[in-house]
Amino acid sequence: MPVDISISKPPIEPLHCELLRRTGVSVNVLRLDKCHPQLAGNKWYKLKYNLLEFQQQPDLPILSFGGAYSNHLHALAAAGKLLGMRTIGVVRGEIPEPLNPVLAFAKEQGMSLLPVSRGDYRRKQHADFLDDLRIRFGDFHLLPEGGSNSLAIKGCEEIASLLKWQNADSKQLVALCCGTGTTMAGLINGLSKIESGSTPQVLGISVLKGDGYLQSEIMGQLQACGCTDPTDWRVDDTHHCGGYGRSNPALQSFLNEFAGFSDLPLEPVYTGKLFYALFDLIEKGVISAGTEIVAIH
Repeated sequence: MPVDISISKPPIEPLHCELLRRTGVSVNVLRLDKCHPQLAGNKWYKLKYNLLEFQQQPDLPILSFGGAYSNHLHALAAAGKLLGMRTIGVVRGEIPEPLNPVLAFAKEQGMSLLPVSRGDYRRKQHADFLDDLRIRFGDFHLLPEGGSNSLAIKGCEEIASLLKWQNADSKQLVALCCGTGTTMAGLINGLSKIESGSTPQVLGISVLKGDGYLQSEIMGQLQACGCTDPTDWRVDDTHHCGGYGRSNPALQSFLNEFAGFSDLPLEPVYTGKLFYALFDLIEKGVISAGTEIVAIH
């Protein structure tokens, strides 16, 4: 049974500003946020093959986990509604009324919301905790927090085929923000399967505070999916601005400045940190003149 959801091919749009003209670096933006109004960004690619598997038993609900502002639960609720499948969101912490926009949308899409304590949430992979959930809800399809598993990596491999370059001889760099590392692992694995003369470097901008954490996570995911000859890649973990969901004056100042010359929508949790990091690295010369960047939005 196919996943019956219409997804548009995301465009690649050039970014123009004084810094890029001055430094001779080009930035083109892969607009994954335009592929679907409710399954935008990397969410569709992470969900696609999981949904295909779940559709083999469409009567079972899909249960997953997330925080009160989880983009993953937002997308899963929308997908469940579109496919006619029930969804359950186990939410970390309390769910205060009135619901915030993310949880309100999820509920409108038919998702059942279950708040659990932070202590219980940390047990989300424990067998006894999952057994308690099955007693409450009956059997279900289990989708990890963030939708991150081997099927999500498989879906994110498809992003590699969407990359287009203006100059085949340029130094090519793909940049993306990273939370779990799943999208980056899929992208790296996808690039390793493309037969071409050269492959771009992949730069992940960590939105988490934790030196080396995501680098290690992605290495483990690549090993698990059998990627033995990855393209050159690295994680920058110096632009997290205090950690996940945190901000600082430098990031806020950048976002205000960026909005003055571009209508590309940025938010402070993910995409804002991606472009903040890129502009900082370009300004400092870490990303050199002549580099062609495709930034995944």
